[in-house]
Amino acid sequence: MKEDFSELYKAGETSGQAVERLERILRLLRGEDGCPWDKAQTHESIKGCVIEEAYETLDAIERGDMDNLEEELGDLLLQVVFHGGMGGDKGIFDLKSIANRVSDKMIRRHPHIFLKETAKTIDKVLEKWENVKRQEKGEPSHSEILDSIPRALPALIRGHKVQAKAAEAGFDWDDVSGAFMKLREEMAELFEAYQEGDKEKQKDELGDLLFSAVNAARFLGIDPEEALNDASRKFIKRFRYVESAAANAGRRLDDMSIDEMDVLWEQAKRRS
Repeated sequence: MKEDFSELYKAGETSGQAVERLERILRLLRGEDGCPWDKAQTHESIKGCVIEEAYETLDAIERGDMDNLEEELGDLLLQVVFHGGMGGDKGIFDLKSIANRVSDKMIRRHPHIFLKETAKTIDKVLEKWENVKRQEKGEPSHSEILDSIPRALPALIRGHKVQAKAAEAGFDWDDVSGAFMKLREEMAELFEAYQEGDKEKQKDELGDLLFSAVNAARFLGIDPEEALNDASRKFIKRFRYVESAAANAGRRLDDMSIDEMDVLWEQAKRRS
């Protein structure tokens, strides 16, 4: 006789009951008579899903689509519950210990709320947050702090964080002019590597150029990841105009020269 799953179709009345419902669903999916795919997954096999769901959540926020944001936050929560369930299977951790651990961390890192301390400005709040973090980590060296920045972060974001932490140690330009000079220097070195035909050196110099561009963005107070995404959106918008203008003239991009397309590209730039 099959188990009665009727209760699973009823939404939880409280937040806790709703999460418990999701947790039970995943236990059933990963149970003896569960789904073959869900049972086969490991922390390693679904690690990419965490990144994917996080970016889909970010996309919903940027588009201002609140209905989609609710859905994507659910998918992100699913990843947390999934990993919690797998941890529970091994007796390492579970959803309860995950929630308690982050709750304890939030209490520790907000002494101005939960203890008799004060912090009247955002800067003071952040200062206390960093002080508590350092105490938790046992006063790591600056190099250890840099090395602890997750490698799975998008490269631009990680580069920005690395530079910001190095700047806290005093390793920084006096102002943005130093960052601009470094940017020009790295551009010249990349061109030199190109002329030499050394592919490995070209890769190395391109990395230095991108890292320097991120540093300039930091001085200007610009999020490099957001800036690059904006540039990509702008490119797509202009490219769409080029393709549409070509179609209106009875042409296909495949049959046009780069010079002809460049004329339409300049038109697109003037329109945006």
